[in-house]
Amino acid sequence: MVMDLLDFSGEHLYFDETIELETQECIDMAAENYGDKSAEDLLLRAYFLEPEHPVVLVALYRFFYYQFRYQDALRIADRVLKLFSVRLELPHHWQEVTTQHIDNGAVTGMVDLRFFLLALKGAGYLELRLELFDSALERLKKVVELDAKDRLGAASLLEIAQDEINRKAGIYRLKF
Repeated sequence: MVMDLLDFSGEHLYFDETIELETQECIDMAAENYGDKSAEDLLLRAYFLEPEHPVVLVALYRFFYYQFRYQDALRIADRVLKLFSVRLELPHHWQEVTTQHIDNGAVTGMVDLRFFLLALKGAGYLELRLELFDSALERLKKVVELDAKDRLGAASLLEIAQDEINRKAGIYRLKF
């Protein structure tokens, strides 16, 4: 069975999950004080309050990403992969996830499954930025393998990544 990763109508989205008022206030204040050191402190406080909440993890990921702190953003993406592998009853290591696991995970929740796969794609992209090419390609290839219809757009990112890696290695591919 090939499921469609865009078919998640009727499901609650990650940002619909109940969040504690204090946690939300920390995230809101961090957004208001984005350019200030206090923004990171507020986001870390939100993380300590609710370390598994998707909204908190997305806020931290975006903060680190837009601060060009790719290694920190990668840590958050890997945290999402660990947490959501448990939620979806997937293997602990993303490398072991198969299409059968994905089909089973779709029954558990398509939104959580998309979140997991987007975190894997995001981690691959971050590794490209960090010039960790082998592991980046491994992650992107896994997303392409698991997303047969390429609903998440990883195939084009994988192609760009392979072309860039080949270019740096002096290998050029002719396109007809």
